[in-house]
Amino acid sequence: MLRPVPDADGAPFWEYAAQGELRVQACGDCGELRFPPRPCCPHCQSFASEWRPVSGRGRVWSYVVAHPPLLPDYAAHAPYNVVVVELDEAPRIRLVGNLVAGAGQPLGAFPPENLRIGARVRAVFHDGLPQWVPERS
Repeated sequence: MLRPVPDADGAPFWEYAAQGELRVQACGDCGELRFPPRPCCPHCQSFASEWRPVSGRGRVWSYVVAHPPLLPDYAAHAPYNVVVVELDEAPRIRLVGNLVAGAGQPLGAFPPENLRIGARVRAVFHDGLPQWVPERS
Protein backbone atom coordinates (compact mmCIF):
# COMPACT_ATOMS: atom_id res chain seq x y z
CA MET A 1 0.00 0.00 0.00
CA LEU A 2 1.17 3.52 -0.72
CA ARG A 3 2.46 5.52 2.24
CA PRO A 4 2.71 9.32 2.44
CA VAL A 5 6.00 10.89 1.46
CA PRO A 6 6.13 13.99 3.68
CA ASP A 7 7.92 17.12 2.59
CA ALA A 8 9.25 19.78 4.99
CA ASP A 9 5.98 21.75 4.98
CA GLY A 10 3.69 18.73 5.42
CA ALA A 11 5.78 16.63 7.84
CA PRO A 12 4.03 17.97 10.97
CA PHE A 13 0.64 16.88 9.59
CA TRP A 14 1.86 13.27 9.41
CA GLU A 15 3.62 13.48 12.78
CA TYR A 16 0.38 14.56 14.46
CA ALA A 17 -1.60 11.92 12.53
CA ALA A 18 0.78 9.24 13.83
CA GLN A 19 -0.24 10.41 17.33
CA GLY A 20 -3.94 10.21 16.44
CA GLU A 21 -4.42 13.97 16.11
CA LEU A 22 -5.83 15.90 13.19
CA ARG A 23 -4.15 19.29 12.90
CA VAL A 24 -3.98 21.78 10.07
CA GLN A 25 -1.54 24.55 9.38
CA ALA A 26 -2.61 28.06 10.33
CA CYS A 27 -1.04 31.42 9.64
CA GLY A 28 0.85 32.64 12.69
CA ASP A 29 -0.16 36.22 11.91
CA CYS A 30 -3.72 36.32 10.52
CA GLY A 31 -4.85 32.91 11.85
CA GLU A 32 -6.20 31.67 8.50
CA LEU A 33 -6.32 27.85 8.34
CA ARG A 34 -4.75 26.36 5.21
CA PHE A 35 -4.26 23.02 3.54
CA PRO A 36 -2.21 21.71 1.90
CA PRO A 37 0.62 23.03 4.08
CA ARG A 38 2.88 25.62 2.49
CA PRO A 39 5.48 28.13 3.62
CA CYS A 40 3.51 31.31 2.87
CA CYS A 41 -0.03 32.30 3.85
CA PRO A 42 -2.14 32.80 0.71
CA HIS A 43 -4.31 35.28 2.63
CA CYS A 44 -1.73 37.74 4.07
CA GLN A 45 1.58 36.44 2.63
CA SER A 46 3.10 35.88 6.10
CA PHE A 47 5.71 33.16 6.56
CA ALA A 48 4.70 32.56 10.19
CA SER A 49 2.77 29.34 10.79
CA GLU A 50 1.52 27.01 13.50
CA TRP A 51 -0.38 23.72 13.66
CA ARG A 52 -3.86 23.87 15.18
CA PRO A 53 -5.98 20.93 16.28
CA VAL A 54 -9.34 20.55 14.54
CA SER A 55 -12.31 18.41 15.56
CA GLY A 56 -11.95 15.98 12.66
CA ARG A 57 -15.62 16.39 11.88
CA GLY A 58 -16.90 17.28 8.46
CA ARG A 59 -19.00 16.18 5.55
CA VAL A 60 -18.37 14.21 2.38
CA TRP A 61 -17.88 16.83 -0.32
CA SER A 62 -17.17 14.34 -3.11
CA TYR A 63 -16.23 10.71 -3.63
CA VAL A 64 -15.27 8.08 -6.18
CA VAL A 65 -15.44 4.29 -6.05
CA ALA A 66 -12.53 2.55 -7.76
CA HIS A 67 -13.65 -0.21 -10.20
CA PRO A 68 -11.19 -1.81 -10.93
CA PRO A 69 -8.29 -0.38 -8.95
CA LEU A 70 -5.62 1.51 -10.83
CA LEU A 71 -2.78 -0.01 -8.81
CA PRO A 72 -2.29 -3.81 -8.55
CA ASP A 73 -1.67 -3.73 -4.77
CA TYR A 74 -5.20 -2.39 -4.28
CA ALA A 75 -6.97 -5.14 -6.28
CA ALA A 76 -7.88 -7.17 -3.19
CA HIS A 77 -9.64 -4.12 -1.71
CA ALA A 78 -11.84 -3.28 -4.70
CA PRO A 79 -14.30 -1.84 -4.87
CA TYR A 80 -13.10 0.84 -2.45
CA ASN A 81 -13.92 4.49 -2.01
CA VAL A 82 -11.88 7.66 -1.95
CA VAL A 83 -13.67 10.56 -0.30
CA VAL A 84 -13.03 14.29 -0.17
CA VAL A 85 -14.07 15.65 3.23
CA GLU A 86 -14.83 19.30 3.92
CA LEU A 87 -13.86 20.18 7.50
CA ASP A 88 -16.42 21.85 9.79
CA GLU A 89 -13.93 24.44 11.08
CA ALA A 90 -12.70 25.40 7.64
CA PRO A 91 -15.07 24.62 4.75
CA ARG A 92 -12.39 25.61 2.22
CA ILE A 93 -10.13 22.85 3.56
CA ARG A 94 -10.85 19.49 2.01
CA LEU A 95 -8.95 16.34 2.93
CA VAL A 96 -8.78 13.15 0.88
CA GLY A 97 -9.07 9.71 2.46
CA ASN A 98 -11.19 6.60 2.70
CA LEU A 99 -14.55 6.15 4.38
CA VAL A 100 -14.39 2.96 6.47
CA ALA A 101 -16.79 1.20 8.83
CA GLY A 102 -14.36 1.67 11.74
CA ALA A 103 -10.72 2.49 12.45
CA GLY A 104 -8.47 -0.06 10.79
CA GLN A 105 -11.24 -1.67 8.76
CA PRO A 106 -10.31 -2.73 5.20
CA LEU A 107 -10.75 -0.17 2.43
CA GLY A 108 -13.58 -2.07 0.76
CA ALA A 109 -15.51 -2.70 4.01
CA PHE A 110 -17.81 0.30 3.63
CA PRO A 111 -20.62 -0.50 1.16
CA PRO A 112 -20.31 1.82 -1.88
CA GLU A 113 -24.10 2.10 -2.15
CA ASN A 114 -24.14 3.80 1.28
CA LEU A 115 -21.90 6.68 0.19
CA ARG A 116 -23.64 10.06 0.08
CA ILE A 117 -22.53 13.59 -0.70
CA GLY A 118 -23.10 15.63 2.46
CA ALA A 119 -22.86 12.63 4.81
CA ARG A 120 -21.48 13.58 8.23
CA VAL A 121 -18.13 11.95 9.04
CA ARG A 122 -15.36 12.14 11.60
CA ALA A 123 -11.67 11.33 11.47
CA VAL A 124 -10.19 8.21 13.02
CA PHE A 125 -6.62 7.00 12.75
CA HIS A 126 -5.05 3.68 11.87
CA ASP A 127 -1.36 3.02 11.37
CA GLY A 128 -0.62 6.75 11.32
CA LEU A 129 -3.16 7.50 8.58
CA PRO A 130 -6.37 9.48 8.92
CA GLN A 131 -9.50 7.65 7.79
CA TRP A 132 -13.15 8.68 7.96
CA VAL A 133 -16.10 6.97 9.61
CA PRO A 134 -19.78 7.87 9.50
CA GLU A 135 -20.76 10.14 12.35
CA ARG A 136 -23.60 8.70 14.36
CA SER A 137 -26.34 11.16 15.19
